[in-house]
Amino acid sequence: MGVSEAAVFKHFATKKALYAAIIEAKTRTPQLLERLVPVAIGEEDAVFLGTLAREMIARTQEDPTLMRLLFFSALEGHSLSELFFCSQIKSLDGFLAEYIAGRVAAGVYRAVEPIQAARSFIGMVTHHLILRELFRQEPTPQLTTERVVEEMVTLFLRGVRA
Repeated sequence: MGVSEAAVFKHFATKKALYAAIIEAKTRTPQLLERLVPVAIGEEDAVFLGTLAREMIARTQEDPTLMRLLFFSALEGHSLSELFFCSQIKSLDGFLAEYIAGRVAAGVYRAVEPIQAARSFIGMVTHHLILRELFRQEPTPQLTTERVVEEMVTLFLRGVRA
């Protein structure tokens, strides 16, 4: 950061206070859901799901340390990881589950448990990000981000379509 440890602790008395400030700043960033609502309403499934996957990937690539911080805090049982879970992850799961429930009701998707289907799609994207950001595994050269997203969307939709 370009400052001494003493300067950091002048503003943050404890590591917990520093972590709380980081999480608060991260949760104030433009909300993913706000950007997705118009796409969910006006586009077809493949466009919506592709946009969601690309947004998740872009967000992680813009701030790769956030994923590491979240994994560490969750493994350490830090109370502030619950704040991030509720404000970001749980809301995304719910948003996608509602979308899927609507598509099931419309007869476009076969009968699936919406929250499990939502977590399955988000899980594909998250697994891709974990491999890249935590384990530094690059996909093969022919698997561009766009190709990876296309494959995830196709795999998911062929599994839930009526």
